[in-house]
Amino acid sequence: MTRHLRILAALLALSFISAGPADDGRWYSGEYSFSDELGGFRILSVKGSGTEADPIEISEELNSATPVTLVIRAAKPIQLHTLPQGAFHVRVVILNKSGLAWIGFDFELQEIRGKPSDFDDGLSFGQTSPNPKFISSNRFDRFENRFESFDRLRFESGHADPLDRAAFGFFVTDVTPVPEFYLVQDPQIPSS
Repeated sequence: MTRHLRILAALLALSFISAGPADDGRWYSGEYSFSDELGGFRILSVKGSGTEADPIEISEELNSATPVTLVIRAAKPIQLHTLPQGAFHVRVVILNKSGLAWIGFDFELQEIRGKPSDFDDGLSFGQTSPNPKFISSNRFDRFENRFESFDRLRFESGHADPLDRAAFGFFVTDVTPVPEFYLVQDPQIPSS
């Protein structure tokens, strides 16, 4: 192999290791794309296939203590007659760059932006087959999974100080899959 081919091969290998967003600004993993296009936070990396053994891991940094919204899209047209449809394991790792300690953290699914998910939309944190072993955090000891009148996961009994990395794991299902939905992420801070 010539020297030029070896250099080209090495550069190609590096491009696969340090994957970033595609030309459209979205991060692709598994059957989905993920975007920070609505602002307030920044995606640092996305990897994984979405299985229990290899969850989609979204690494982010949050610069404020206000809610932010992750846009999730099907990476290709949804096939309604394939299984499993609209289901994936996810791990969100968030660097707290807000300058404030978080004493809790909420995640809320929305099929229509700004409108809480309800029972009829089929989108949930595993509501059809709830399994507490799929829900975890490295900074918060307890969680509450609320299915109605919205789909929300609330993590509490812990804290994430500024510059801490808080990790959260959960299972998302959409039994009537749509091409786009939202994950609102809301850090809870102490009231003054």
